[in-house]
Amino acid sequence: MRLYLTALNPTDAVLDGFLPAAAALGLSATVLTDRPTEWPAEVRVARCAVRDPAAVVAATAPTRAVALLSNSDHLQEATAIAARKLGLPGKDPDAARLCKDKAAARRAIAAAGLDLVRTATVDPGAAPEVPNAMFPAVVKPREGVASEDAYLVADHAELVARVADIRGRRPGVALVVEEYLDGELRTFETLGDGTELASLGGWRTGLGPPPTFTEESLAWSPPAEQARTQLRARLDALGVGFGACHTEYVLSDGRVRLIEVNYRLIGDRMDLILAELLGVPLFEHVIRLHLGEPLAALRLPTTVDRYAQVEYVCANRSGRLVAAPGPLDTVHGDVRLGCRPLREVGRTAEYTGTNRDYLAVLHGIGPDERTVRQSLAALRSDLEWIIVE
Repeated sequence: MRLYLTALNPTDAVLDGFLPAAAALGLSATVLTDRPTEWPAEVRVARCAVRDPAAVVAATAPTRAVALLSNSDHLQEATAIAARKLGLPGKDPDAARLCKDKAAARRAIAAAGLDLVRTATVDPGAAPEVPNAMFPAVVKPREGVASEDAYLVADHAELVARVADIRGRRPGVALVVEEYLDGELRTFETLGDGTELASLGGWRTGLGPPPTFTEESLAWSPPAEQARTQLRARLDALGVGFGACHTEYVLSDGRVRLIEVNYRLIGDRMDLILAELLGVPLFEHVIRLHLGEPLAALRLPTTVDRYAQVEYVCANRSGRLVAAPGPLDTVHGDVRLGCRPLREVGRTAEYTGTNRDYLAVLHGIGPDERTVRQSLAALRSDLEWIIVE
């Protein structure tokens, strides 16, 4: 029985999550990708134009697929269309498209009468036309990911400058400008089988200084029942309900206001940390849903009696990383600690002010917040990253 995964470049979610999970379920896995030379030799890959649903369908022809899925923001719609053509369980292609298109998602939420966020689209080459009442605002790619090229702008002059800056790097990108939603950034993690939706919990996100939106830390903080009810209504309006979904939002006077919906697992190794915190085979669960198993067949915890804290070590300038710790797993009292490199030693990279600046991710899981924070601080004080310009 063969599982097909569509992907672009290698990710920890695929290499450390989905491929071992497929093996544990007795499935042979093939990665369909348009970048086969970038993948490790031990991974079975097949060259495929993965943004084209017809090409994905054709690539599964040599061996009948029992499941087809993707954890890439860029490939959800194409993979969903291909799965439907193959008669396999999968996401609603329209929902996948809505989640990727930030402007379309805003319109769908507003049409359902749930929330109205003032939004303006800026097509490639067009001048931004935004009323002064919208500022402060956020400008970002309409189909962007990982906070890349997302900026807070105070007025029209800053907006024009940021648009020009983004287009200097990505001339063909469509942009969206929307009112800034003030509040503490939080996440909502879910699994669904197309009928039932389960809450896995959520995180409170610490951001770096504006005008960018780099996620620097996450603390375990599942949403309260009132927030969960509002979040589910918004996901329903987008048609979200199958497989994994990672939703970002803020609370304003008790009202949920969506930032964006990423129709896949939370990223940047948070998926692996979430699986450890919950004590469940999370990647196996996602695969089993794509095999057609009902949500009720999965053993999901109803409560979590532990606390987790995650911190990202970020580059603060451009340059070459010349020294950094390697992978680390240790125990400090009752706290399990980990460090995973996200940039290899010797690599030169430009500073972006986004998640692309991550050097490593540290995490601690233990009985309570105070204990975990102290243990994590002790771990970080013993580690060093050196960048030479």
